[in-house]
Amino acid sequence: MPSSTSRRTVIKAGAVLMALGVTSCTGLPSPSPTSGTPSSPPAEPQATFNFGTAAQPLGLDPALSNDVESQRITRQILEGLVGVDQTTGKPTPLLATEWNESNEGRTYTFKLRTGVTFQDGTPFNADAVCTNFNRWFAFPAELRKQAPGNSFKGVFKAHSDEPGLSIFKSCTALAPDTVQIDLTQRFTAFLPALTLPAFAMASPAALASGKADVLDQNRGGQAMSAFATNPVGTGPFSLAAWGTDNVTLASNPAYWGDRGQIATINFLAYNHPQTRLQALLDGKIDGYDAVTVGNFDQLVKRGKQIVQRDPFSVMYVGLNQDVPILQNQKIRQAVELAIDKETLIRKFFIDNTAKATQFVPPKISGFNNDAPELGHDPAKAKDYMKEGGYAGEELKFYYPLNVTRPYLPTPEKVYAELSRQLTAVGFNIRPVPVDWSDGYLQKVQSAGDHALHILGWNGSYSDADNFVGPLFGEKNGEFGYQDPQVFSKINRARGLPDGKERDDLYHTINTQIAATVPAVPIAFPISALALSDRVLSYPASPVLNEVFTKVQLKP
Repeated sequence: MPSSTSRRTVIKAGAVLMALGVTSCTGLPSPSPTSGTPSSPPAEPQATFNFGTAAQPLGLDPALSNDVESQRITRQILEGLVGVDQTTGKPTPLLATEWNESNEGRTYTFKLRTGVTFQDGTPFNADAVCTNFNRWFAFPAELRKQAPGNSFKGVFKAHSDEPGLSIFKSCTALAPDTVQIDLTQRFTAFLPALTLPAFAMASPAALASGKADVLDQNRGGQAMSAFATNPVGTGPFSLAAWGTDNVTLASNPAYWGDRGQIATINFLAYNHPQTRLQALLDGKIDGYDAVTVGNFDQLVKRGKQIVQRDPFSVMYVGLNQDVPILQNQKIRQAVELAIDKETLIRKFFIDNTAKATQFVPPKISGFNNDAPELGHDPAKAKDYMKEGGYAGEELKFYYPLNVTRPYLPTPEKVYAELSRQLTAVGFNIRPVPVDWSDGYLQKVQSAGDHALHILGWNGSYSDADNFVGPLFGEKNGEFGYQDPQVFSKINRARGLPDGKERDDLYHTINTQIAATVPAVPIAFPISALALSDRVLSYPASPVLNEVFTKVQLKP
């Protein structure tokens, strides 16, 4: 796969500094062996770091919660077998020090880092790895229904109740420091997929004692297990407290790697952009994520650092074909024709955000430069509505309240503009605002009466499958999309080796998705963080792989 070096932009008081960031294209090498022996530990961490977030986490079991704020925290607590190199974007050793591929890409053997313990003192070894894989594979249907943030199926296609459909076959502990993963077919993005927070290793003892698969706890209206309120991994930080609007982590004294400068992290939730900005200006926090257009100039004028991530997400309007009128392709095309993407981007997204015509970002192999686009044409939208027999049917339009996402900085304002554009051509739009913490994700990703909704997808690893697979690889409750030909092509593309044939197939997939309009891609948003002068550097990552041991603070 060709690589392309992306840029990380740091803005301070009007000056623009360019620095190399991660690349957006991830290859699949077997890394050269590493000794697994950490270097001499630095001085004991002393600093407290306060970070503003846009919402509370929806749960701290990464296998079942895939929202940005949950993953931001669990990345500090739990680690996977494979990491992401900050310079090349390629898979890099983490809990596995090396690996090799055999059996025509259907078997992977991992050599594990030795001497590593979970935060509860239990050993990390091959048995622990298999406990985690077998748990994910065996998630029962009822649990999957309760936890739409489960990522296993989106990557491996099926669980143990449908073994013939699953890419995952088995996990075998060959020795305490050696584990073998067998797949039912070649999966080219297997190693990059393992960098997802969903595949981080949890302590088997903590999973058992926390009844991790029993969602009998409730926090802020979210069902979760006892384990999800107190996760245990091998990472550099452990959970110290989870309050009503904050999460506190403490440095793990037994961590195998570099512990960095920070002894305590306080994640403080501010659900409005202006309150996050003010907290930074008042010195209450050292940084925050999800800078909005409205905050940008104020931050620059006050001399605060703004760090921009390369675009690695897509914001879209979802259309649910389980709603009868939206089964008509002309009506879905009319929705697309009614939407003025340029105006939305100009008003609500950071400069240099690109218009989207498909769901795969431009720097990913498989992006189709010639994907069909209907464009913005209100007159044609009205013609298509007439041809499709639209008779004023009410369309419930769901949108979230009290949240900022990397792909959706100001959802209420974005909804208002979209609603205005759709109403202008004659659609009968009924607003359905849902508080983010009141299960917005579950409501729009499950079967229901949502005709339209706004959401986005933040890429977690650099492969086209990470975008089209979870969204359009099978029928789901979000879109009610049913195209067996596209499903089959996505499944085939997963197993092709990197190269022209695979890229061409993804070009075709993107074209077919664009032509049938199961959703309307709006933008590939640039997301940004704001930092105080206390911060010398922050490990900004397009895939949000931001571990706070790498934050550097002024002495």
